[in-house]
Amino acid sequence: MKNFLIWFFAIVFTLAIAVYQRMTGPSYPVKGTVEIGSQKIKFKLIRTYDGINNAPIKIIAPDTSIKGELTLRRFKSFDTWQTQSMQRHGDTLVGFLPHQAVAGKVMYQVTLIKGDQKFLLNDQPAILRFKGYVPGYVLIPHIFFIFMAMLLSTLTALLVIFRKKNTYVYAWITVICLALGGLILGPIVQKFSFNAYWTGWPFGHDLTDNKSLVAFIFWVIALVVMKKHRENRLWPVLASIVLLVVFLIPHSVMGSEIDYTKEQPAKTINY
Repeated sequence: MKNFLIWFFAIVFTLAIAVYQRMTGPSYPVKGTVEIGSQKIKFKLIRTYDGINNAPIKIIAPDTSIKGELTLRRFKSFDTWQTQSMQRHGDTLVGFLPHQAVAGKVMYQVTLIKGDQKFLLNDQPAILRFKGYVPGYVLIPHIFFIFMAMLLSTLTALLVIFRKKNTYVYAWITVICLALGGLILGPIVQKFSFNAYWTGWPFGHDLTDNKSLVAFIFWVIALVVMKKHRENRLWPVLASIVLLVVFLIPHSVMGSEIDYTKEQPAKTINY
C-alpha cells in the first residue's frame, strides 16, 4: 500500500506540475469574457505563433453589428502605436499581426465596438512571439522525457525518504531522462524554434536553458554521492527540490527575443 501511495502521489504531483506549466508563462493565451448587450463573448488572444504568414487574431462575435480593432506595435521598439480594423468572416472577426523573424515580438490590444460603445478586451497589451515550427517527432519526445524526469525525480525523493530499495536505479533513470529531454532534445527544439541550439549561460540568459542545466548538475551530483553512499538522503531530496523549483519557473521566461531598439537606422513598419 505504501508503494502504491508513493507512486500515486508522484504521478498526481507531476500531472499538477504539467498543468501549471501549461497555464503559466509568456506563451499561454490571454483568455477572458466580455459582455456586450445581452451577449457574452469569450476570447483567447494568442501569444505565440509558428506559422510563416501574418499571425491571425480571431474573436468569435456572431452579432454582425459588432466591429473590431487591433492596436499594435513591435515589442522593444520605438514604433508608434497603429490601429487596424478587423475583418468579418461570418461570425468571426479577424485581424493580423505582421509576421516577424523568429524571436520577434508584436504587442497588441483588441477593442470591440458596438454603436458608440467600445470594449477593450485586454488592458495590458498581449505580447506575441514568432517562432519556427517544431515537428512533432522532436517536440513530443522532448515533453515526454522532461515530465518523466519530473515524475522519477519526485518518486526517487519519496523512495529515499521512506528508505525504499532501488533508489540509485531511479536516480540513474532520472538523470538519463533529464539529459535526453533537457540537454539533447531541448536544444534541438530551440534550434527549430529560434535558430539557435543554446541561448543559456554562457551565451545568453534564457531561463529555459539555464534551469535545465542547473537541474541536471544537481542530479548528477546526487547520483555521484549515491554511488558512494547509497543511504544518502540529502542530495537526492535536494536535487528533487531543485528540479521542482525549476518546473515552477514559468516556461519560456526570458527567452529569445529581438530588440528592435538596436536597429540602425530605425525602420518604419507599415502594418
